[in-house]
Amino acid sequence: MKFQRKLCRTVAILGITLSAAAGWAQPAYPSQPIKLVVPFPPAGGTDVLSRVVANEVTQKDKWTFIVDNKPGAGGNIGLDAVAKAKKDGYTLGTGQTANLAINPALYSKVPFDSLKDFAPVVLLASQPLVLVVKADSPIKTLADLKAQAQARPLTMASAGTGTVGHVGGEMFARRAGIKLMHVPYKGAGPAITDLLGGQTDIFFATPPSVISMIKGGKLRALAVTSPKRIDVLADTPTVAESGYPGFVAEDWKAVVAPTGTPPEAIDKVNKAMNAALARPEVIARLKEEGSVARGGSASDLGAFMKSEHTRWGTAVRESGAKLD
Repeated sequence: MKFQRKLCRTVAILGITLSAAAGWAQPAYPSQPIKLVVPFPPAGGTDVLSRVVANEVTQKDKWTFIVDNKPGAGGNIGLDAVAKAKKDGYTLGTGQTANLAINPALYSKVPFDSLKDFAPVVLLASQPLVLVVKADSPIKTLADLKAQAQARPLTMASAGTGTVGHVGGEMFARRAGIKLMHVPYKGAGPAITDLLGGQTDIFFATPPSVISMIKGGKLRALAVTSPKRIDVLADTPTVAESGYPGFVAEDWKAVVAPTGTPPEAIDKVNKAMNAALARPEVIARLKEEGSVARGGSASDLGAFMKSEHTRWGTAVRESGAKLD
């Protein structure tokens, strides 16, 4: 009888312990929808890429993503929301060259530290700039461009002060030893309109904004700023092979999380998104717009962000560009 009572007490204690352990156990990540903050308006390059990758992960892994567009201040508003979000793996953000590498040097005050306030997750993709002129321009090569710039002032259109096209153009001008007169516009559309109208001489554009006009014979592509030629403009040489070895200026996009996010969550997202980026249909989709799927580890992205922060920050300071 005494043995039975002791056995009952032992079983009861074990039951309570197991119940408590079950209550304390955390559900496997992700157990709820993941918010992916895109710091730009819908339908832009960053938004489209974010949705393509999020949809691929959703279909393959049955996760749920909520894409939350928070545009403003060159991407600073959306990424600030990510930096200040709960550090549980359920708020991520898509940052890119401008807001993670250029803005810290461009703006007099940025609400976050791009190297300290974010945990790197995965590098999604990159695309070069395409240096274009109108089709009947006498400038046919980078050698022509340099000669023209040495003979008379050339005007360089951009989609806005501090954009990758602006700062990348300034980087090229310094490398070539020439001066270019910067003419900022409110977006690629009006910049292209004035380039076609002869109001400006050159434009460092993103591929999606000019590919159709290059293929339609309205614009001439002189060079791309990637390390290698891109498939969609296979006949266009790189700046590096056109007399400027090692020159690279790319617009890249990456997923980041608030610093302090559990490494287990970051690792799971990294693996899921790397798998999505490796799928042929995603690679093909990116190639169509002149982009290259990247991927890699979170630590790879961390090292890349540090080097890009230094490189683009130096270029901004040398250009003299500044925004309040």
